[in-house]
Amino acid sequence: MVSALLLLVAAAALAAEHGAASDPSPLQDFCVADTASKVLVNGLPCKDPATVVPDDFFFSGVDKPGSMANRRYGFTALLVQIPGLNTLGVSHARVDVEPGCTVPPHSHPRATETVLVLEGSVYFGFVTSSPANKLFDKVLRKGDVFAVPQGVVHFLYNNGTATAALYATFGGQNAGQLIPADELFGTGVAEDLLAKAFLTDKETVHKIAAKFQS
Repeated sequence: MVSALLLLVAAAALAAEHGAASDPSPLQDFCVADTASKVLVNGLPCKDPATVVPDDFFFSGVDKPGSMANRRYGFTALLVQIPGLNTLGVSHARVDVEPGCTVPPHSHPRATETVLVLEGSVYFGFVTSSPANKLFDKVLRKGDVFAVPQGVVHFLYNNGTATAALYATFGGQNAGQLIPADELFGTGVAEDLLAKAFLTDKETVHKIAAKFQS
């Protein structure tokens, strides 16, 4: 009896932990973001529902590349900012990648990701966590969709001859982004530590790190 009770308590704790790891469920139909508010909350405060208009659920311009350019890797991003999605646990972005360029290995700690190829073709994949470290990869073409589990390292490479455009949907309002190359080589982490971690020498690490200082 005691063992069964302990098992029930453990299961409830695990379920609660899993629920806390994702965006909370909304308490109303919508909570349109009040971007002018200075109140700090987990998300953004809600506008008065009486002032909500159709444009709060609308975004125009996804047919064109974004202006957020990452020249180091050769891609641009457009954040699809829809105030009406505040607290609903979803977000979107368009990404354009030049031929021969990449969105480097990275992860989103707070969201799953699903990508739809709008134009071009890309080599896309993700690697599972240890100890399996299994690679799931595929060449995606226009109209293809690929899903990435939350938190795993994934990447894409435009190995075609034309610019590739993708539409990404995240299962979280703020997915977060971790790019290990930027964070390890561009932030001052000790080079002798990196040399040991990557099974190379300090001189090689120094040359790589120098590229991340510009």
